[in-house]
Amino acid sequence: MVTSIILINAERHRINEVAEHLAGMKEISEVFSVSGNYDLIAIVRVETNDALAALVTEHLLKIEGIEKTDTLLAFRAYSRHDLDAMFSI
Repeated sequence: MVTSIILINAERHRINEVAEHLAGMKEISEVFSVSGNYDLIAIVRVETNDALAALVTEHLLKIEGIEKTDTLLAFRAYSRHDLDAMFSI
């Protein structure tokens, strides 16, 4: 399982619309609106790096209102929760 965090800047009048679109995507488990340098944070869980590449370079490009993204790849999870069980298909 590949986990990444995508930091997103969106057009101000489309933040909610972009968030709802992202939340409806099967690859994205959570979307947060946040304060600071970014408008939204999406938590992505996919099977392969190729699936992550397709999401970022193909699917996100088609969402109107996204101005910029920064993608962070997670190496390890430090959690009290069993993440694999929570997100198993």
